[in-house]
Amino acid sequence: MTTTTPEGLAPGAAAAVRPRLSGWSIWNMCVGFFGIQIGFGLQNANTSRIFQTLGAEVDSLAILWIAAPLTGLLVQPIVGYFSDRTWTRLGRRRPYFLVGAILTTLALIIMPHSPWLWMAASMLWIMDASINITMEPFRAFVGDNLPEEQRTAGYAMQSFFIGAGAVFASCLPWMLTEWFSVASTAPEGVVPMAVRISFYVGAAALLAAVLWTVFTTREYSPAQLDAFEAGRDAGHAPGAARTQSAWYTGGLLWALAGSLSVAAVGAFELQKELYILAGFVLAFGLMQMAAGALEAAGRSNALTAIMGDIFAMPKTMQGLAVVQFFSWFALFAMWIYLTPAVTAVHYGSPDPTSAGYGEGANWVGVLMGVYNGVAALAAFLIPVLAARTGLRGAHAVNLTLGAAGFLGVFLIRDPAMLWLPMIGVGFAWASIVSMPYAILANAVPGRKMGLYMGVFNIFIVVPQLVAATLLGAVLNGVFGGQPIFALILGAVSFLIAAGASLLVPKEGA
Repeated sequence: MTTTTPEGLAPGAAAAVRPRLSGWSIWNMCVGFFGIQIGFGLQNANTSRIFQTLGAEVDSLAILWIAAPLTGLLVQPIVGYFSDRTWTRLGRRRPYFLVGAILTTLALIIMPHSPWLWMAASMLWIMDASINITMEPFRAFVGDNLPEEQRTAGYAMQSFFIGAGAVFASCLPWMLTEWFSVASTAPEGVVPMAVRISFYVGAAALLAAVLWTVFTTREYSPAQLDAFEAGRDAGHAPGAARTQSAWYTGGLLWALAGSLSVAAVGAFELQKELYILAGFVLAFGLMQMAAGALEAAGRSNALTAIMGDIFAMPKTMQGLAVVQFFSWFALFAMWIYLTPAVTAVHYGSPDPTSAGYGEGANWVGVLMGVYNGVAALAAFLIPVLAARTGLRGAHAVNLTLGAAGFLGVFLIRDPAMLWLPMIGVGFAWASIVSMPYAILANAVPGRKMGLYMGVFNIFIVVPQLVAATLLGAVLNGVFGGQPIFALILGAVSFLIAAGASLLVPKEGA
């Protein structure tokens, strides 16, 4: 194993621009994402299966998944804020890679042994928090180390490893069953052995991949980064400070809206999941008022910095927020409902203890492997498409392919042919995990790269909160509780995101 140092710059030297890095340096920088996505892949393909095995009903799956977006909402902005201000022997971002990877490894080992549903949900919460500790600094890591002209390639390389890691993770239960005859069924309330072994293998692979990046890369020192960003940040004038009146008035309006929503859920006996969404609105209002009070007292901290940057974000980031909302709503609909949809519609086996359900759930793992495999290959094609159509145009094309893929799952009834629509989903996924970050990294001040990447995660989390709180109610109230219709809603959401991506303003607009 070799150690890679950013080429062309001696330690302590000052430079106006970042030097270009070799392909091997970019490779080493992104290998850790292979491990991160193994964790996400195992989570996405098997969490609903574990929950149903432990007794969860289909219409309660969305609320059980709420752990993932909530932890991302809390963890990523905080980690981004502190990673911007960290410098240790391991550097700026790598300490977070390492701590998050160790915690995720432990959660992966424990989760499939959960004897109760509440414990499995708790493990999902811990696992997602740990993955977020690792993942957020990886996004900023590319922005730190690469010049603007190489960032699209850097995020595309992350997309490749995301796809490759998810293929490995998603197919593990199927491979263990088909190739090694490991049982994919188990008594009621017991997680099958194929799933358990998959989590053990995934834990080891995740830790090894993250350690590869930790020990084969180096980071620029704070002095070097200041030299790189001195000229660039001059083009990113800070937004006007929010007035005390705006903090209190805005916060009061949000808090009032949240309080009225909480009351309405109780008064009209609406789905209890809506309490979470109403609580989020209320909490956002209270945080604004707290930030205003802290600023009035002359006390700046992580809360004031994060809240301030939310309201001072560049117009490019505001446009991307709309794109992210509808993109991630669609993805979350698929992750929650693809397994129950395919097992019920294509295999006619909604019972989690049946052999047909086990077969269908394993096939869903393969389908997720297919779309992630396509994403790994699409990572090399997207920069070519972006060179011809621009980043925004390329993203719109890929999101449209994702919508076509969701519709294909709804229309096709032969489960053996479901790999075809997964091609479109794969292109959308590859684009979602690369193009918005390439656009964003070139539109925000480098000295706040970690914080802005963390704040950007809010626009991934909020649609997941909306999906987790509303999808179950919509499916029950409008579509008779049939999970297959979640994919139709996802297709519409992808098309809206595609249109919005064409309207994202250029930097400085």
